[in-house]
Amino acid sequence: MKRGLKNRHLQLISLGGVISSGYFLGTGYILQQAGPASVLSYLLGGAIVLCVMLCLAELAVAEPIAGSFVTYARKYINPTWACGVGWTYWITWVTYVPAEMIAAGIIMNNFVPEISQLWWAIFFCLLVTLVNLFQVDKFGESEFWLAIIKIIALIAFSIVGIMIIVGLVGDQGFIGTTLLLGSGGFAPNGYWAIILTMTIILVNFQGTEIIGLAAGECEDPAKSIPLAVRNVTWRIIALYIIPISILVSILPWEQAGLDESVFAVALANYGFDKFAACFSFVILTAALSCVNSGLYGTSRAMYSLASIGMAPKIFAKINDKGIPQNSVIVTIITCWFIILLYSFDSSDMAYTYLLSLSGFTGAIAWISICWSQYNFRKHCIARNSEDKLKYKTPFFPFVTLFGIWAQVICMVVIASTPDLRETIYLGVVSLLIPMALFKIGNHKRQKRKKERLGALRSAE
Repeated sequence: MKRGLKNRHLQLISLGGVISSGYFLGTGYILQQAGPASVLSYLLGGAIVLCVMLCLAELAVAEPIAGSFVTYARKYINPTWACGVGWTYWITWVTYVPAEMIAAGIIMNNFVPEISQLWWAIFFCLLVTLVNLFQVDKFGESEFWLAIIKIIALIAFSIVGIMIIVGLVGDQGFIGTTLLLGSGGFAPNGYWAIILTMTIILVNFQGTEIIGLAAGECEDPAKSIPLAVRNVTWRIIALYIIPISILVSILPWEQAGLDESVFAVALANYGFDKFAACFSFVILTAALSCVNSGLYGTSRAMYSLASIGMAPKIFAKINDKGIPQNSVIVTIITCWFIILLYSFDSSDMAYTYLLSLSGFTGAIAWISICWSQYNFRKHCIARNSEDKLKYKTPFFPFVTLFGIWAQVICMVVIASTPDLRETIYLGVVSLLIPMALFKIGNHKRQKRKKERLGALRSAE
């Protein structure tokens, strides 16, 4: 595959996946459940992301290959596990990308009601497919500018929000911590709600790992990837933690929901109706950006699976532009199918379940990254080659183990929650079925191989 992604492309690609419409819309669900304590939910999520990114950086700098973490899992954990993780990751995005397409369709349907949201979703599907079938630098360039729009919007919201809090704009005067600590206090539903919302938080942060999937198409992985990890970490603080802290300080948490963006609701409350209306456009770009980067990441995961014999070889085919076109096409067709299924039930619960399933399957991929890095470093230590690593995860093994066990605990808590328990069942099934099929197929291949060897020996 061609190395056509520049450093600035890589910096913004992972942010394209992270700042999705799920952030602008799904944050309403988190505020409903945890109230102002949502800030702590995002801080915990950010800490987990940092651990995963540090682990991924060590692996991607040492072995920069496309579809990276599937290959790392195969090499440093187990081929059967790698198959399950690879297909689970693919399922993560083909279930989440349609939600983003539907979100984009809903927004455009509000502007042009004559065309249904389903047709708008399919149109955007086609548009993003074409972008992903062009040269990889064209994808990188489109993602760069889509991400820039989202970043500018969040910075503008933060500035206006701070002015509202201190009373520089609006008629409400100095707010301070009135809303932050009022209406039941900082954690109106208890601190346990922080853990219960982690499945949606992890979904919102998904996309950072696309840096690893893009490693095989970077011009200078050893320089770009560590820089991208550092920058994404600080940008998560600037674009998640700060805006959310401001949001819970100017919006009563009881007004939060999935009906519309909580950012728009907060601005409209203080008379910024035009600015609030602009968030419809921002959410549209967020959805398209997430679809763009998500389709890129999941098609590379499919390519990686095909390259190592865990998916049909036809999906490993590269076109003359260096793009795994068959992987892109089969992924987008699956997304279209899920869009059709989603159109039969577009309720808030369906949206939440879709996000929760993505949260579980995405967590499996992140655990795999940390686990692979743990085994990789142990392998380097055993061979006395640790000092040769160009980039090392700091505070090993504590960072790695925290990244693994924090996510395991979150999934155990989710499994104990009746409303979200079914998503765990679906996620486990999506992990175990590919593993079982691979194990059966591998057993049959080994059996045929032994039979051929036996036949050759008999012939001799």
